[in-house]
Amino acid sequence: MQGVEVGIEEVLMCRERRVDIQNEMIKKYNIPLISFTMNIPGPIKTNQQIKRAFDIGKKLILEKLKENNIEVLEIKELDESTGNELFISVDSTAKKIKDITVAIEESSLLGRLFDIDIINVNFQKLSRKSFRKCLICEEQAQECGRSRKHSIEELQNKVEEILEKELLQNNKK
Repeated sequence: MQGVEVGIEEVLMCRERRVDIQNEMIKKYNIPLISFTMNIPGPIKTNQQIKRAFDIGKKLILEKLKENNIEVLEIKELDESTGNELFISVDSTAKKIKDITVAIEESSLLGRLFDIDIINVNFQKLSRKSFRKCLICEEQAQECGRSRKHSIEELQNKVEEILEKELLQNNKK
């Protein structure tokens, strides 16, 4: 996979900054927050293809919010070597937003690479009702990750395959 490699320190600092931004936006509006990143294994977190996929995810989220008449109060976007991030303060119930975003994640192969978290006004991340499937073997993703069932190279190859197939498909639309 092509792109700038980032180390664990950078990833951890990025997570801290993400939580700070999330907390700041929730405090500011006292409404739920959508936090969108990409699920990319390994040291390369973004490149041109990943950014295009992220932009498709962003567009899908905003379209679904509009379709459901959900007001967006603020959007904040980061484009860093540690990955692309999007934060959206939305005036709706956290549960309704979670249902919408899970549907987006499950609507396509590309959606499997989306990591759309919903954080409620109590700063709690909402869990999905069903587990996420592993990109490779269809087992529970968390279990495969914890046990390191698949190599980073195997996962990156699968991510590249999904990106190539799905981005080509999206170009035809």
